[in-house]
Amino acid sequence: MAQMADKGETFPATVENRGGTGRIVLCCEHASNHFPAGWGDLGLSAEQRLAHIAWDPGALALSRRLSASLKAPLVHAPVSRLIYDLNRPPFSAGAMPARSEIHDVPGNATISAQERAARMRAIYLPFHTALHDLLAERMALGLDPVLVTVHSFTPLYFGKRREVEFGVIHDDDPSLARAIVKAAASTGLRTGLNEPYSAGDGVTHTLKLQATPYGLPHAMLEIRNDLIHDDQSVARMAELLTPVLNMGLAEIQRQAKAS
Repeated sequence: MAQMADKGETFPATVENRGGTGRIVLCCEHASNHFPAGWGDLGLSAEQRLAHIAWDPGALALSRRLSASLKAPLVHAPVSRLIYDLNRPPFSAGAMPARSEIHDVPGNATISAQERAARMRAIYLPFHTALHDLLAERMALGLDPVLVTVHSFTPLYFGKRREVEFGVIHDDDPSLARAIVKAAASTGLRTGLNEPYSAGDGVTHTLKLQATPYGLPHAMLEIRNDLIHDDQSVARMAELLTPVLNMGLAEIQRQAKAS
């Protein structure tokens, strides 16, 4: 079973709509279920490689719709989260998990420190460098960027049904997340703050790394993946969330002016 990419090979992030004029910058860390040949299939079946353990189904399609409607740049991942989970720091076992939910990942069970470092160099560093460069450029231009990451989650987790449909998560600054949750009340979606995860579960690495140090408003969106399973449902969700995000952004702008 192959474990390492070719020496020096990297998998840079894809950046779309770089010149978007909106304040929001979108990021989709779990956009892809691509398994590069250098790492093989990690011992997983074709069905497992299509499942939520390998990526966030529907998240990239939704991100692209939102990128267009919000005039937002979009940064997204080139490979499966099981090769490297870009929302986890290099020291985290979850960055290259040996088990995801109820599924063993044989190709991650015995990887060496050298192999972990190789994946970090090939995937994590190029991705987060690209996102940092984009945010820094927009800060320098006075565009006051806001970072919003887009994820999807499975309706059944360890056999338990999740009733929440739309979750909004934050790192240190809750202002944008709270404003989005408030705005989402008009959508009819069952919405929760810090659901189905929270920062305490270690899921805000990208926000903590890229937004919190600069004081950038931020939020992590979690959409239940049965609600974005095809083009029609993705389009519908984008129609619901575009005004929600715009209202959330307007609210924090109002708060900033009032303070």
